[in-house]
Amino acid sequence: MSNFVIRTEELEDSQLKDLYVETEDDNEILNRLKSQSPVLLVGSRGMGKSFLFKVSQIQLLENFSKDRIFPVFLTFRSASLVQTGNNIQFELWMLNKICTVIIRELKRQGLITGNKWNFGNITGNECRTDSSIETLIEINKQFENSWKNPGEIIDVTAVPTIDDLMEIIEDLCWDLNIKRFVIYIDEAAHIFIPEQQRQFFSIFREIRSAYVKCNAAVYPGVTCYGDTFEPMHDAVTINLTRDIREENYIDNMKEMVLKQVEDSEMVKNMLQNGENFSILAYASCGNPRLLLRSVEKAGNFKSNSVTNVFREFYREEIWSEQSSLAEKYPGNSEFVDWGRNFIENVVLPEIKNKNDKFLPLRKSSSAFFWIHRNSPQVVKESLRILEYTGIIKLQATGIKATNSEIGSRYEVNIGCLLALEKAPLTNALDIIKKLSVKKMSEFGENSKAYDSLLKKVPQFTEPNMTECLKMQLTKSIDVLEITEWQKKKLWELNINNLGELLSSKESDLMKAYQVGKVRSRQMKNAAFAAVFEYLFG
Repeated sequence: MSNFVIRTEELEDSQLKDLYVETEDDNEILNRLKSQSPVLLVGSRGMGKSFLFKVSQIQLLENFSKDRIFPVFLTFRSASLVQTGNNIQFELWMLNKICTVIIRELKRQGLITGNKWNFGNITGNECRTDSSIETLIEINKQFENSWKNPGEIIDVTAVPTIDDLMEIIEDLCWDLNIKRFVIYIDEAAHIFIPEQQRQFFSIFREIRSAYVKCNAAVYPGVTCYGDTFEPMHDAVTINLTRDIREENYIDNMKEMVLKQVEDSEMVKNMLQNGENFSILAYASCGNPRLLLRSVEKAGNFKSNSVTNVFREFYREEIWSEQSSLAEKYPGNSEFVDWGRNFIENVVLPEIKNKNDKFLPLRKSSSAFFWIHRNSPQVVKESLRILEYTGIIKLQATGIKATNSEIGSRYEVNIGCLLALEKAPLTNALDIIKKLSVKKMSEFGENSKAYDSLLKKVPQFTEPNMTECLKMQLTKSIDVLEITEWQKKKLWELNINNLGELLSSKESDLMKAYQVGKVRSRQMKNAAFAAVFEYLFG
């Protein structure tokens, strides 16, 4: 059995290069990321946004001596821990984070030595950068530890303004012969915190000149851009999808898995049961994380094992993850619960009934449904959350349905659809290869399916994140997607919940038996990445 790496944060640059599967679509995305125009890379959880950002960064660094384009990668995944009592301070934390990472990356690549460039109210040769950068790093720590003392006001007098930052970036370009900076901002839009998202996109819009441009990874559906940022005009929007109908889809997904498989027996079983692997690949709808998790559960790839993946993973686990959002954000629980009920008990059974009716007649199959553009807003809010988790995917807007009514067409996750079959492997390829958007199920503006939500119309409220965070930090480490060995070592150290893990240091982890410096770093990276992802939803 192989333990797949499902998070980019756990991988070193050399591993990223080895695991990258080159496809025509991904190469096009990489070229856009490296171009001068700002890019919003939109994709649900596990689609590979962070991975492509890192690959693009590596490629720019490899060609820096020739092209003089300098990449900087940073993540805002720790946004959930910033609990200051001042909304303006969140914006300053983001600026401080950007400043710090730019200088640290320049120093890491040997382009500055540490005695000239200085952020804050003073710039110039008379000040040592080391002390200045140390100050900014300390400010970052204070922000990211503010969850321990919610409401605390942090001294931000050393943090530059946007104007300061733009001037310093321009000076760096002139002094170091850099054509421009490309900033990759991962985890840019925190789910369910619209105010933070609006502040981010305000900054994103401002950090743009001949000397710098930003790329941001965002989630579909749940991202709030605010009044000043217009996605169609202020950035190039790229939807990261992998169409299961593409000619090389199965080969690309197979290569993606084989690059991580260390168990020769698993490789043998996977190749001997090629059709079963193909069904799992189609079921993942192009999501690498879903594919790796399902392949890991499939074991020997025999029919019984693969059938169990649909019964346990696509029928239970994936829905459990969706429903857990209601527990994390109780103020929006009705949207989460209704969305699950609508897809699981209304949409999927209706699509299955159509397939049962038409496939024996050798007609087209379906995995699509349509929502009228005038459907209640609360319905649209619920669907937006389902997009984030990847259970559904918005395929197209402005689509005509019966009587030329206009609406949006969605595609359901194929794995969830096949999970309804008594024998998923029997009909899977027939359903997949005969898919047609013309067979979509339609839900009008006054569909009876909306009634249960409309009887008690919920208000989409911005949650009290301090209270939500407190509740989450008491959760057991069992909720994390880390190896059983890692969990065992944490328990040995009496680290039982998320809050205790966040408060621990690498030196604490090294006290566990058989955990040295290298393993403690790997363990911390994996565990912390899992914590932040869990807190993000």
